[in-house]
This record gives sequence, C-alpha cells and structure tokens, in this order.
Amino acid sequence: MTCSHCVNAITRAVHAVQPDAVVEADLARHVVQVDLPEAQADAVRQAIVAAGYEAEPAVAAAAAPGAPACGGCGCSGASRHPA
Repeated sequence: MTCSHCVNAITRAVHAVQPDAVVEADLARHVVQVDLPEAQADAVRQAIVAAGYEAEPAVAAAAAPGAPACGGCGCSGASRHPA
C-alpha cells in the first residue's frame, strides 16, 4: 500500500463488510490497521483480498519478513498507480 488510492480501496472494502470499523493507514510502513469485532475479522480479510490486496492478522504480518510486492500495497502494479 503506497498511495491514497490503495487506502481508499481498502477502506471501502472494509466498510462494505463492517461500516463501523475504524481504518487507520500508515503509508510509510505500508500497513493498515482495522479495529473491529473479532467475529468480523475473517469477513474483512476476505473483502480486502477480494479488492486485490494482501491481508494478514497483525500478529502474522509482524512476524513476516520482507515487504510485499509493489512497494507494499499488494495491488499488483501500474494499473492502480498511474504515472
């Protein structure tokens, strides 16, 4: 996640499943934190993946070495990052 398009796309995906979820983005770290009920975590993760981004629970993401592709956003490239 490297741009405001990525943040907006992820936020829309999360809010489609859990409208009251709090979504906080840190572009420098390429991380989005979503505060929501645990029962909704899997549905929100699936929505983020369906939007074209990688999604892992914070514990798993913190343990994973290296940054995801495309500068960290996981969106797969130039079509989402116009020049």
